[in-house]
Amino acid sequence: MAVPKYKTSKARTRTRKSINMKLVAPKLVECSTCGNKVLPHRVCPKCGFYRGKQVLNLEDIG
Repeated sequence: MAVPKYKTSKARTRTRKSINMKLVAPKLVECSTCGNKVLPHRVCPKCGFYRGKQVLNLEDIG
């Protein structure tokens, strides 16, 4: 069984762990109808369009 020869330093351990803890900003795309920034593959909350088609009628909701 493999056993470490030396103690792993705190800096080395934390450097290794920090690679997996990075936060990434969400990728936003522009709505083709109104120009609002939305997450990809989601209905635009401002106009209710998805891929050029009206899928939400916002007049009925609000």
